[in-house]
Amino acid sequence: MRFKKYIPVLEWLPAYSKNDFKGDLSAGLTVGVMLIPQGMAYAMLAGLPPIYGLYAATVPLVLYAIFGTSRQLAVGPVAMVSLLVAGGVGILAEAGSAQYIQLAIVLALLVGIIQFFLGVLRLGFLVNFLSHPVISGFTSAAALIIGLNQLKHLLGIDIPRDNHIHTILLKAFENIEFINIPTLIIGVVGITTILLLKKLHKMIPGQLITVIAGIIIVQVFGLQNAGVKIIQDVPGGFPAFTLPAFTVSDIGRLFPTALTIALVGFMESIAVAKAVQAKHRNYKIDPNQELIGLGLANIGGAFFKAFPTTGGFSRTAVNDQSGASTGMASIFSALLVIITLLFLTPLFYYLPNAVLAAVIMVAVFGLIDFGEIIHLWKTDRMDFTMLVVTFLGTLLLGVEKGIGLGVLLSLGLVLYRSSYPHTAVLGRIPGTDNYRNIYRFPEAEQRNNILIYRFDAELFFGNSKFFRNQIEDKLLENRDLKLVIINAEAINGVDSTSIRMLKELHENLRSGNIEIVFAGVKGPVRDIISKTKLADIIGKELFFDTIQDAVDWYDSDRKTGRSHFQVNSS
Repeated sequence: MRFKKYIPVLEWLPAYSKNDFKGDLSAGLTVGVMLIPQGMAYAMLAGLPPIYGLYAATVPLVLYAIFGTSRQLAVGPVAMVSLLVAGGVGILAEAGSAQYIQLAIVLALLVGIIQFFLGVLRLGFLVNFLSHPVISGFTSAAALIIGLNQLKHLLGIDIPRDNHIHTILLKAFENIEFINIPTLIIGVVGITTILLLKKLHKMIPGQLITVIAGIIIVQVFGLQNAGVKIIQDVPGGFPAFTLPAFTVSDIGRLFPTALTIALVGFMESIAVAKAVQAKHRNYKIDPNQELIGLGLANIGGAFFKAFPTTGGFSRTAVNDQSGASTGMASIFSALLVIITLLFLTPLFYYLPNAVLAAVIMVAVFGLIDFGEIIHLWKTDRMDFTMLVVTFLGTLLLGVEKGIGLGVLLSLGLVLYRSSYPHTAVLGRIPGTDNYRNIYRFPEAEQRNNILIYRFDAELFFGNSKFFRNQIEDKLLENRDLKLVIINAEAINGVDSTSIRMLKELHENLRSGNIEIVFAGVKGPVRDIISKTKLADIIGKELFFDTIQDAVDWYDSDRKTGRSHFQVNSS
């Protein structure tokens, strides 16, 4: 049973059926057909020769099928990770060079190791610090940068790779007279074809059809002689097992990019895996095992010349719709790619670069989420600001620094919201014992000599001063206050700094003949208050079940107070 937890293939393989085989074979071949042109295009997007996209679509798929918990997730090269590879490795070596290829493979190994250990240490929660607005802003900017970098292939002119879109557009404008018209026509028709076929039906392999059509057209009309650049020789054969060569300095230079890819890749993968699993009730997604599965897929892939991979949205959707029921579908996809590597690579000789550029541009521009931008503008200006700042930061600073800026913004927002949480002054709804926020419920009655204060967060060293300042400000506003009731229903924890603050606040209020009492304190919080002797200092009789109990105690001249202060006796 323990082995099944760490090797999920042992969970479904013993019960594998004929019906499973039919669905998996159909889905595996369908996704494999998609994966061949996508893999080659995403390799080019990552700054690598197209063949490396096929290398990345073999071993990682098999390893994930064995160690991953999702039975429909389609692992392989994806646009987002390719963007990050291009951004991170591109500043260290010339795209397509031997050093660049070596660093991209080492990057896959490093990403795998990070993901594996994050999974083993059960640190999958770290991905929560990459908020959706940050990812959306980063993705949109990166899509613009990388998409526009494909203009050189779409127009057939020489434009140096750059991380600044104004530079790319300026170079394109300067070389506009050198545009190769046949190349431009092939690229535009390729984009149009992919979009139209996708609109007709998601199951139509528009990218593969476009690739095949591009190869035929170039070969029949001899367009390579008219200046249309083609892939030419594509090395065949399955890559041999090779230990990636690297130095300590390589690890240091690649680590920030590797950590980014490890987290972003996992977040993309776990999001689509959970979305698909919701339709299948026969298994569960384990986030930490997913990290282990993705990590082993990247580690194993690095020994067979693969660049970083993760689960993709579009191929996973097709895999599920085509009837995939187990990880065997991914193994069938990998087998199709292996057959292509062994026997079919000569067929790609006349594949025009413009067609691969069309595949890339459709994929990356599809990542720009205009709907999210409009939604956040209408509903959450803080998140909208984070999206915009990350977007502009990525455009101005580059892909890697852009996501780093986004992470810092996310952490900063978490710290700000935890340090300055929502609070409320409560009043009684007439005719009831219910107490509500006086700013949201104008009819709520507030007594002049009683302050009822609700704190909607854990009380810790980061916000304890804010808590105290809020109470003291209310006292300065109303000199007639005689009772402060702390509604603690939303306080899930307190630390030693907060306990010290509450002791000091109690002493200060008592010295001014003001009583402080608590209502609705949760069990774990009561336990801490008891252990730190705060309950003895304040008085256990001053902890009430409800706000109304506290008010009634005050109105009865404080003679009928009963202790409801119970702690964990274990």
